[in-house]
Amino acid sequence: MSDGHLTPPVSSADHAAGRDDASLTLVEYGDYECNYCGMAYPIVKAAQRALGDRLRFVFRNFPLAEAHPHARQAAQAAEAAAAQEKFWPMHDLLFEHQDALGDADLLRYAQTLALDVARIARELEAGTYAKRVRDDFRSGVRSGVNGTPTFFVNGERYDGSWADEEAFVGALRGASEVRVGE
Repeated sequence: MSDGHLTPPVSSADHAAGRDDASLTLVEYGDYECNYCGMAYPIVKAAQRALGDRLRFVFRNFPLAEAHPHARQAAQAAEAAAAQEKFWPMHDLLFEHQDALGDADLLRYAQTLALDVARIARELEAGTYAKRVRDDFRSGVRSGVNGTPTFFVNGERYDGSWADEEAFVGALRGASEVRVGE
């Protein structure tokens, strides 16, 4: 069990939006079918807009498959899209269409993004990215994640409110200023 530290730390293997040298790294362990993650999605987007180059956002898969039967396959679809350089567009589509995450929906999103749909269908069928999703999940367990969304700010678990956009952005802005001033 973790003491509130991100394990392992962010690396080049992660899906990251933003500069590697940003003063603030926000990591989300999320589940594409989780309603709370769906609520957090526009708030994280607002934080990205508000903080600009000061924020690097990292997403790690934490599908709660017992509660969300499509979450694991959706995470694998995001990883399949990543293999075709479209992780973030697929990530966004999945959160924007949480109520439609069946296999046919996932392939339709791949088509919308001009991905190789036949390849994605084969990869989903074969479970090509199941290990990647499982590894993300296990890193979450090692980091003390027990629900979604769970956030880490500069490697430390964030237990403040994320549901209020102004408060969340303010807390991130404050963490960014502390880091810059160190």
